[in-house]
Amino acid sequence: MRVLNVNMTLDPVSGGGTAERTFQISRSLAETGVECTVLTISSGPIPAHKIVIGGVRIVSLPCWSRRYYIPRFSCQNIEELVNDADIIHVMGHWTLINALVYYAARRLKKPYVVCPAGALPLYGRSQLLKKLYNFFVGRNIIRNADACIAIASNEMSHFKNYGVDADKIHFIPNGINGDDFKSGDENAFRSKYNIGSHPFILFMGRLNHIKGPDLLLRAFCEAREGLADYHLVFAGPDGGMRAELDNLYKQFSSGNKVHFVGYLGGPDKIAAYKEAEVLVIPSRQEAMSIVVLEAGISGKPVLITDRCGFNDIAAVNGGVVVPASVQGIQKGLVEILKDAEKRRSMGRSLKKYVENNFTWKIAVEKYLQVYRMILERGT
Repeated sequence: MRVLNVNMTLDPVSGGGTAERTFQISRSLAETGVECTVLTISSGPIPAHKIVIGGVRIVSLPCWSRRYYIPRFSCQNIEELVNDADIIHVMGHWTLINALVYYAARRLKKPYVVCPAGALPLYGRSQLLKKLYNFFVGRNIIRNADACIAIASNEMSHFKNYGVDADKIHFIPNGINGDDFKSGDENAFRSKYNIGSHPFILFMGRLNHIKGPDLLLRAFCEAREGLADYHLVFAGPDGGMRAELDNLYKQFSSGNKVHFVGYLGGPDKIAAYKEAEVLVIPSRQEAMSIVVLEAGISGKPVLITDRCGFNDIAAVNGGVVVPASVQGIQKGLVEILKDAEKRRSMGRSLKKYVENNFTWKIAVEKYLQVYRMILERGT
């Protein structure tokens, strides 16, 4: 089987969870013997290049506009990639590269699946452009797909709002590779980011309105009397909110308890999870977050909002689910931090749940079942 995976970027800083999912799915497909190619856009104006990593061929197009990820492309080259594939997997939604691949797939009558990863609702900036995108091509990409992949239960309604029949929607959640989270230098991490020996709450993700870092910061500052010993660490690139968060923190004047450490990867990221007391995901809207699995495989409990599509966390005693509000998060923080043994128990429960249900090997087998069904139906 030959699979073409399409995502606007593999950059873990700007691409976040979709970049990680594309990389891991591609690597795992290659390990099963599938011939896998990734079509993406490079982060700088360099010539298109083709390289092989871990058995996966990567075709990277130069980028003319990083703001909108507009690639410099050749229709002939894209059609060649589409024509060489048995099936195409399109990740995300609001990107020109998805539209280009879609048109090529339709012309060449190639089957494709889409995995928007929570991106379908209109949210955030550029809403007029998004409405135009949906009017001209976006809705057709979703409606005409041979299958639609939901990574969280709350995505089912997103697809239905685009006119997709329920029998075309397949639930394939994110996964984790436990071997990627085994080595981190906790002491070096604390020293590098001036955290000292203080216990801390961890936020891992873009500093963007949809991710809710302002809700967490307000909740932390307003609950500071009950969280006197705790610090708060924001780990992730600026998604447009850093200045606002800095100003917000200054208003509360809570000392030096909040740390903005930027994007973390490798040993620093592993150490952050291992040292944190709890991971908080204060999102206003989210499809199943990969960082939940990263915290779980690290044996840490999570506090998430009820907008994350992962309420199973509470059912398996792996953490606390709260409303996406300052008051909800504040109450949840006080609850989860008041009992250290309960936190450790939650961490153990979440780790077991993640190990048994959310690996990339499991996710890839589900993908292969969908692909085989589509290809058999087309023969």
